[in-house]
Formats: sequence, C-alpha cells, structure tokens
Amino acid sequence: MFSSATGRGRRRRPAYALLTAVALVTPGVAASSAVSSAAPSTTAAPPDVIETDTRTRPVTAGVTAEETETIDDRGWQVTDAVTVDVDEGASVGYLAAGSLTDVAPVTEQAEAAGAVAAVNGDFYDINNSNAPNGAVVRDGELLKSPSGGDGRIVAFDDDSTGRVTGLEFTGSVDLPGDDATLDRLNTSTLPADGIGAYTPAWGAHPRTRAVQNAADVTEVIVADDVVRSVSDAAGTGTLPEGSVALVGRGDGASLLGALEPGDPVTVSWEATTADGEPVHTAIGTGALLVDDGTARPVNDSIYAARTAIGFSADGSEITILSADGDNHSHSRGATLGEMARLMADRGVHTAVEIDGGGSSTMVTREPGTDTLTVDNELSDGGLRSVPNGLGVFAPEADGATAGVRASTALSSATAPGDAPVPGGRPDRVFAGLGRTITARPHDSSFAPATDDPQLSWESTNGTVTGDGTTAVAVPDEPGTATVTAAAGDASDDVTLEVLEAPERVTTTERSVNVASVDDTATFGVIGHDAHGNTAPIEPADVELDYDPALFEVVPDGARGFRVEPVREGVAGRVAVRVGGAETVVAVSVGVQRHVLDTFDDPAAWYAYGTRATAEVAPTPDGEDGAGLQLSYDFTQATATRLGVASLEEPLGVEGRSRSFGLSIRGSGQGEWTAFTFVDGDGNTLPAVYGPYVTWEGWRTVELAVPEGYPDDLAFKRLTIIETKASAQYTGEVAIDNLYVEAAPSVEVPAPSEPQDPVVAQNASAGDEEWTFAVMSDAQFVARNPDSALVRGARRTLREIRAADPDFFVIAGDFVDEASEADFRLARRILDEEIGDSVPYYYVPGNHEVMGADIANFEQHFGETHRVFDHQGTRFVTMNTALGTWNGSGFDQIAMLRQALDSAAEDPAVNSVVVIQHHPPRDPTPSDNSQLADRHEAALLEQWLAEFQHDTGKGVAFVGGHVGLFHAESVDGVPYVINGNAAKTPSTGAADGGFSGWSMFGVDPVTPPEQDEAAAAPHEGGPDWITAELRPHVDELTVSTPDPLPVGATTTLTATVAQGGRSVPVDYPVSSDWDPAPNVYVGEPADAGRRHVAAFDPSTRELTALRPGVATVRVTVNDATETVRVHLTRRER
Repeated sequence: MFSSATGRGRRRRPAYALLTAVALVTPGVAASSAVSSAAPSTTAAPPDVIETDTRTRPVTAGVTAEETETIDDRGWQVTDAVTVDVDEGASVGYLAAGSLTDVAPVTEQAEAAGAVAAVNGDFYDINNSNAPNGAVVRDGELLKSPSGGDGRIVAFDDDSTGRVTGLEFTGSVDLPGDDATLDRLNTSTLPADGIGAYTPAWGAHPRTRAVQNAADVTEVIVADDVVRSVSDAAGTGTLPEGSVALVGRGDGASLLGALEPGDPVTVSWEATTADGEPVHTAIGTGALLVDDGTARPVNDSIYAARTAIGFSADGSEITILSADGDNHSHSRGATLGEMARLMADRGVHTAVEIDGGGSSTMVTREPGTDTLTVDNELSDGGLRSVPNGLGVFAPEADGATAGVRASTALSSATAPGDAPVPGGRPDRVFAGLGRTITARPHDSSFAPATDDPQLSWESTNGTVTGDGTTAVAVPDEPGTATVTAAAGDASDDVTLEVLEAPERVTTTERSVNVASVDDTATFGVIGHDAHGNTAPIEPADVELDYDPALFEVVPDGARGFRVEPVREGVAGRVAVRVGGAETVVAVSVGVQRHVLDTFDDPAAWYAYGTRATAEVAPTPDGEDGAGLQLSYDFTQATATRLGVASLEEPLGVEGRSRSFGLSIRGSGQGEWTAFTFVDGDGNTLPAVYGPYVTWEGWRTVELAVPEGYPDDLAFKRLTIIETKASAQYTGEVAIDNLYVEAAPSVEVPAPSEPQDPVVAQNASAGDEEWTFAVMSDAQFVARNPDSALVRGARRTLREIRAADPDFFVIAGDFVDEASEADFRLARRILDEEIGDSVPYYYVPGNHEVMGADIANFEQHFGETHRVFDHQGTRFVTMNTALGTWNGSGFDQIAMLRQALDSAAEDPAVNSVVVIQHHPPRDPTPSDNSQLADRHEAALLEQWLAEFQHDTGKGVAFVGGHVGLFHAESVDGVPYVINGNAAKTPSTGAADGGFSGWSMFGVDPVTPPEQDEAAAAPHEGGPDWITAELRPHVDELTVSTPDPLPVGATTTLTATVAQGGRSVPVDYPVSSDWDPAPNVYVGEPADAGRRHVAAFDPSTRELTALRPGVATVRVTVNDATETVRVHLTRRER
C-alpha cells in the first residue's frame, strides 16, 4: 500500500527456419499420357507460419534486442522485441516527458533518463490533455489514479521484477461538518457527480478537460489543509508545490461550492494493489493477453501496430514486443489475439497490451555507442509524442574494454542495391575494391569503453588499413575475407563474401533531379559480376567525370554521392567509372509545373471502353471552372473493364517529364486509375498505374514517370479500370487541370543490357540430356475461336509437339477472360493439337481469373500449384493468378519452402525449377508486370540463391506475363521470362518483343559438381540448364554479303519475319550457326590449310582465308537457311 495525505504523486539479410517436411502436393499432368514424374513422398504437415528473417543483438547485460519477420496465411508480420533478465543487473524505470500532460517522443524521454532501451507506455488522452489513461507510480509514489476501467497495471518492484496486477484507488475529502469521496487523482475524466484532485504533477494543461460539457463545475484550491480559493470554473496553469486543486462536477460541484476561503479541508488518498505487494514503478495497460501462460480469447480481427509487455512467473524475465503496422511497412500489424499468441509462444506467464498504433515505439542502444535507434517501423511515419514510457537501464560498469562490436559501415537497410525491396549487400565486396568496417570497443554493460582501447586490424584475404575505429578491407581474391578488429584480448570478426570483379555498374537512380539550387540529392553505385551477384561500391573506388560549373558531386559517407547544385535550371551528365565498367547518370537542377489542359475546350478529348461503354462530356462543375466528365458502364462483362478518356493529340512540353498530375473527382467506388504517355516518335508506352478512387470529391493524382522512360513524353489518356468480376455498376469521374512537372533535359546513353549465358547462342537445348518446354500468354477468348490469338496458340503447340520435349508447361494466361467457355476451348485446343503426344502442366496466370473465380480453372485443369520430380529435377509451380503468392494461398508458400528443404537433403534431386506466371522483376521501365508483393519477390530470390549456394545443386526460375523474352541471373540463379505465344508483345523485337516459346535443356548436376559449386558460390553455380528462346518463324532471311576478298571480314546477319514484325536474329533469339567443314570455327590464325574461312559464332564474323565458297547454315526454331559467301583473291 502507498498513500499520501497531501496529494503527492529492415538487405535485409534474412535467415529462414529450415523445415524438414516435404511438400504434400498431388502432381497433376493435364493430359492423358503418362510422364516419368512423381510427387515427393510426404513426411510431415506444412507449417502454419514461416520465419523469414530474424536478427538479434545485445543491448546491455541481460538485455537483448530482436527483430523477426514472418509470413503466414494472414500476410507478413514484423515484430521487434526487447527481453530483459533483471537478474543480470538491468533495471526498469518510469519515463516521462515532464508532467503528466506533457508529451515528447520516446527517444527524448529515454535519452534524458539515460535508458539503453525504451518503449512507449500507457494509452492516453490524445490530442486533448494528453494525460495517461491508467495509473502512474514513479519511485513508489502514486502520481495518478486510473481514469476508470479495471485499474490493471504493469508493476515493478524496486528490484525491477515485474508483474501484472490491479490497482484500486480510494480517497476522501474531509470537509467542514462532512466528508466527501475523492473519486480520482490527476485524470482527464470524472464521474458525473464526482470530485477529482489535481496536483502540480498534472502540469499546465487546463483542468477543464475532466468537466467538459458539465453544467455545474466548482474548483477549490487547497494548500496546507486550508481552502485558498473557490471558483465556478476549472482553472489553468501549473499548481504551486504543496497545493491541490479539487474539481467537482454535478453533486460534487455542489459540495465544493459550499466552501469558502479559509475553511479547513484535508485531502487524502491511497492505492492498494490486488496482490497486496508494494510497487516502485507502474503504468496502466490495455487488454489482458496472457494469463497463467495461456493466450486469452481477445479480439482477433482488427489489425494495427501494437505493443505488449509480459513477465515470467517470478517476474525476473521481461518481454516487450511490438508489431509493425501497415501504414509504412509491409507488416500487417497484429490483432490482440495474435499478440496474445505471440507472447504465449515466448513463454511469458502474464502479458498485457500497452498503447499501440502511432504511439508504438521501441528504441534500443547499439552496442559500443551512446546512440539510441528506433527499431520498429513507426506507424505514423515519424515519432509520435507520448506522455510516458518504460525505460531499461544498464547496470553500472567500470568502462574497461570487455568486447568489440564490428560491422560494415553500411547497413543492409540503407546500402545501395537493386533487389525488389530497398537495401543492399554490404556483406559482399568485389575483389580489389574496398569495404569500410567499423569497430566499437565496449565495456561489460556494452557502453563505450573509456579505457582508451587501441584497435588492431587483420584480414584473411588481401589488406586492411585501419584508422582507429574505422578500417577499409581490400580483398585480393574471390571467396571470403574475415576481417578482425581487436582491442587487447577482445575482438570481433566481419566475414565478407568476395565477388569476382564487376563487369558492369549501375546506380540507384538513373536520373537525379535536384529541386532547386538550395537542395541536394543522392545516388549510390552498385556493381554486378558476371553471375548476377551485386554489391555496393563505395565512393573511394569510383571515378566521376562531370562539369563542376553545373553542380558538384561529393561523397556521402560510404553509401554513395551527394549532388550539390551550382546553378539553377541546368542539366548535365555524371560518368561513373569503376575499373573498366561505366554508366552515366543524368542530373538536372530545378523543376517547373506546366499546365497542359484546363478543360475549357473538351473537343480535344474522346472516349472509348474495353468490355464497357464510355463517353466524355463537358461539365461546368470542374475543380475551378469547366471540366470534363468521363462516364462508363461496367455492367457488361465480368472480366477487366476499361473506361478511357483520350486526347486526339497528346500534350507535353520540352524537357525531362518527371511527373504528370490530374485533378479527379471521385465517388468512392474504388476504380483503379492509370495514365498513358507517348514518346517523341508517337510510340505508346506501358501505362503507369495510380491509386484506387476511394475518395469522394476532388483530389489531385500525380504519378511519377518511371525511370527509363524517354525525356520527351506527352500525356495521351486516362484509364479508369475495374478488375473485380463482382463489381457491376455505372459510374463517372470528372477531371480537370492536367499538368506536367518538367526538369531540364540531357541525353544519356542507354545502359547496356547483359546477355545471360543461360540463353542458347549457337547451341540447342536438345544438346542436353533431356528437355522441357514453356509457353505462355496466348490470351484467346471462346467467342472468337478462329482468331489470330487462337491460331498463335495452336501454332505454338504444334511446334512444341514437333520438338518432342519430355513435357511442357503453360505458364499462365493461356485464356483471356477465364469463362467456362474459354476453358472449354482451351481444353479442345490442347486435345486437338497435343492429345496424348506430350504431357503438360498448366499454371494459372492473372487472366485465368480475369473474369471469374479460380474455380473455373480448377474445374477444367485441376491443381493450381504442385511439386513433381522429373529425371532428378524438382519442379515447383506456383499460382500467382492474383498477382501474389499469398493472395492465392499460404499453403503454396509452405509447399515451396518444404520442397526446397527436402530437395536439399534428397540425393535423388540435383536441381530445382520454379515456374509461375509473374516474375519477381519486370525488366521494362514500367515495372508493371511482376509480383505485386515486392517482399515475396525478394523472398523468392533469397530462397533460390540460398538453396543453390548452400547445396551446390542447380536452381532456375521461369515466368511469363511481361510480354517479352528475357533472361537475367540474380545471385547466380537464372531467371527466364517466356514471351507471348500469341498476344502482341509489349516491347520492340530487338528487346525480346516477339512471339514464340522456350525450350529448356537439362543436364544432371553430379555430386562432385554440387560440392564444387557449394564451395565457391561466387563462381555462379553449376552449369546445368540452357534456355532456347524460339520465335515463331514465318520467314528466315540471311543476308548475303558481297564477295569477300581474302583477309577481309564480314558479319553475317539474319532476320525472322513474324507477320509485319521483323525480328533480328541476335540475342535474345536463340540460333544455331553451323559452318561447312571447310570453314574453321575459331581464330583465323588457328585455321588449317583445308579451311577457306574462319567463323566466330559469338560475333557472327566470317574472315576470308583462301579463295572459294564459305557456307554457313543458320537455324532458328524450326527454320533453316544457308548463306554462301564467295571468297575472292586479295586485290593487289
């Protein structure tokens, strides 16, 4: 009991949990023939949750900080935890911003108190008095009673052992001739006829909050047990020390109103805990989550950022847990039910909720520093000011060096990278380049050592040059480098993965716009080796070339460079060189808004619909004057419907278009928006998608122009989109004030695209041990069964049948609108063109649910995802029909994880192929055609790379959806995008925009090859799969050069005709150039006397050696042509 007589108060470097179970999946061959493929045997049920990332670090003795990322059927969840073992010497105390009504960020409260970790506290009267809702006890003194409710608190003894208990407040006011009940102390609310006491601890906030809307109010100021003043209104300002304000409402006001200055009044109160034990520190709580080790049945449907605190049975172990919300994180937040289960799973005896949402803040100290960092993603996007919190304090230490904490100067979260999510790989470095390492000596409490420690540095690979707590390691050879920082007997290591020299460099921003001469902007540099491994490159290893009269480019720490303008309204190039690799960044200074259309004359616009009708008409009710109204009828189909407002002549300005904006008046029906632009040649570019129209009234929608789009853009159309089959309605939007934000323009060369070795060049997939084929993206509809799209699908199937692979996979979007009629036609086409000649699997894409539920697909083609093994290769097909993995079921994510884990242990499996419709990355500038959940994309790349690196077994990915043929390795894993079988491609033919299909040749990865690859993952993994990208060939034409004199060289070229499309026979088209026996393949100097010419298949260069005829045969897909080159004597 305590009383008072006078009223005193996130490269991410994820680590996943290995699962030993094998996928429980039934393989489905969507054809009547048998195939020598089998489902792996089942040994365990799939997991309910997968841990994808966990990181821990010490904070002080007995205190650990932890971050965990998981995925389950509800989505992603990121939690941060601080665990405290008070037996190790750490303590817990109350944090405050000042008075009970003062607020400050948790970071400020913790720094002022000297805490090494802290968390926000109780719920509070936000945006009003800001007083905490529950009780407050500091240093054994009751500062505040509960504002109502059950009085639950988290309480700490003077030795910091903690518990959950209840607090009961009682108080009295001794009045002349009678006594009154004191209902509350320093609270923002009072009962209808109650009396509350306020002390100086309340602070300066007006005491009117508790009597808001009350008809009768009295305030009495009492000091030294004597009434000093009586008022009919609650007062303001901080009370003098030793005084108490009694505030009454209703009957309480009447009792106090009878008093006069000079009357004797004694105010007293006390609080008793439910367990009868004393309290040193306490704050109020929310819901009880765990009781006696069991999660309680609390709300399990409302997601938010949340915070909880729990205790072991004896109170010596404290667990504080926060869950990130979804405002500024991919984490979904947590329900109270989830928080209860999470805390129970951590073994706590009791746990309660404390304030969450934007208040949820967890901060901890980095070892060896005095700096507090915010560990969780803040739901408001920034620190919220709150009234109180709980701080964790380190035990005393003597400052003597007890350990060293070493790490790369760059963190994975902020390092330059090109992964699907922000961040990079500072744990990697290129041979011959540097990586900055920092080391922080610390004492036994993990505070900075104060005994003047002297650091020494060593590296197992290359050199390391240290300057106190910072060193730069420069490894010589690919492999690994272990860098050690030592201070006396204490040391710590950083292990770096050393890559082969970079073959190319890119930057985090291809173009940089600095808003004005008073602003700055930054970019980082990323290196890429021959195998698709990447690492950040620090400024010391980069050479820059630019015009300093326009701007300066200076190092911005180890991360990259900062652009500092010299002049306004200019643009220039920055050449970025690392060794022999170079790229160019466009830099502009200044941006100007240009109004393109105020819609005073609507004649420039017209409307049309897709699976819908649409019309435009002028409206006098624009945002500021006249506007344009776009109306549409989305009741005419269930597949995706479009209502389009398009310009007769596109509108733009000179310069670099940074963004386009348009005012849109919505009615809240949830339509999707998109802008479409054209370039200076009139070519239509992929749409840029905007927000859903969930608002009513006017709102400005501004969409950034994607990196990689040309400078000279013009606005062409606004598209209103409805994708939900069940959404049947007529609607309208009004538009006004179209504008563009443009910057000065500068031309830069297009970046060179790597040619991935997985693509067969002058080779055939049939050269490997066995083959499989992939086709995708025909997108035909049953109402037009003889369309060009159907003919393209049939042609593709006939070509696959003729090539006779072991089986083939349809990687999505075979049909267009997903109607039952579409799938019946699909089955008929497959039966007629394939029958039982080649087994096949059908993987759904987004058009398999475009106008109906996935049930239509399942009815006609069975499983949406599966695992099967074929000739030592495990195939995993994933359903991305809704654009993500989890949208189509968490079970398939668990299936993939299990399939990889069991494949790693199974000697009968030597490689893995993952096939799905959406690739993890879209290689085109729009980034429209990729997995929508970028964290799923990153997880896919991480899992596949780790599988190959750890096992040495092969792994590959095949997708579709983008509308082009493309291949690119990521971390040594080839990712192949199959182009369209029939639908019009999305890019130019030279960029992979042709119709066709892919054939893959597979060789087994032997155990010795697996061991070799696992021992040297930086070398790119085993060479086991070849992708032959086969365009449809209407006609194959080979250029016939003029007669070639001896000693001269010519380059042979060929072209494929596809209707009106001309496709150069060059990468990524697979072709086989086969010279006659009298043509030597190799260097001319190595040719024999019988050779009349030398031919280099990689460059297609033919060099004449002797007079005669050189014959070269070229094969593309199923077409072959021969070129004969006449070789003449050298002219004298």
